[in-house]
Amino acid sequence: MLTVIGETLIDEVVSDTASMRAHVGGSPMNVAVGLARLGHPAQFVGRYGDDEYGRMVRQHLRDNSVPFPVEPDGSPTSVATARLDPAGGASYDFQLVWELPALAEQKDSLLDGSTLLHTGSIATMLSPGADEVLSLVIAAHPLVTVSYDPNCRPSIIRNPEYAREQAEKFVALADVVKASDEDLAWLYPDRTPEQSARAWLEAGAAVVVVTRGSKGPWGVCRAGEVSVPAPSTSVVDTVGAGDSFMAALLAALVDLELDGAHRRDELRRMNLGQLAGMLQYAARAAAITVSRAGANPPSRSEMAHT
Repeated sequence: MLTVIGETLIDEVVSDTASMRAHVGGSPMNVAVGLARLGHPAQFVGRYGDDEYGRMVRQHLRDNSVPFPVEPDGSPTSVATARLDPAGGASYDFQLVWELPALAEQKDSLLDGSTLLHTGSIATMLSPGADEVLSLVIAAHPLVTVSYDPNCRPSIIRNPEYAREQAEKFVALADVVKASDEDLAWLYPDRTPEQSARAWLEAGAAVVVVTRGSKGPWGVCRAGEVSVPAPSTSVVDTVGAGDSFMAALLAALVDLELDGAHRRDELRRMNLGQLAGMLQYAARAAAITVSRAGANPPSRSEMAHT
């Protein structure tokens, strides 16, 4: 079992050429669904309201065979409004509630049977929930592989110094880190994304991967650095592309049997061929996702036929 903790929300997708579409989203939730579709059982730990959008969340998770062990609360389900530009790129506005007051009571049981814990995005930046997530990651570190994606949202967390401080708390505990070049340029404007990734590797991560859009992903591990080209595809929109990439990166890691705290040393000995294979697999998943509307990650069978 893999565990993902973080926010779920409803993506309201708005463009000049179509009526509003509502999709269940949220970066960590998308990763949980992506993992499940790729054949790796994953549970999702997050919050949602007892409302129409909350019922959409629950149905979406059920439809994708993702257990969700947290009950709804009395606050509204969070909403992200994605406005698409003519090229299909998305900018976001958010109406958010992020707290998990029951997490402290559940954290001992939540990780039973898990070999990997993934988190990131708003869940690791926005108080009070970010402190609760950090506490769970600290408790989980001796037991599981930890993965992290900052997935920065400057429209929500406007102070890059605060965001950098938060990100570094999680990087220090993470084995696998993925960030976009835009994330790293915002967090560390005085150096290249690759330089920032190398610094995060030195901070303790075993693998750090940078997504670079059409340039293709780049990664660094103890054995060195590697990049792979982005697959050719037609872009409908970019919603959920990074999350599909993250899910597939972790799925590839599990396929290599490198998950679990007991394999931490082996993970740190990853070779460049293994890293390149992970990047290629993740890039294919992202390419499939951008070729269709919304955060709609591919299944394992789709991946096998592309």
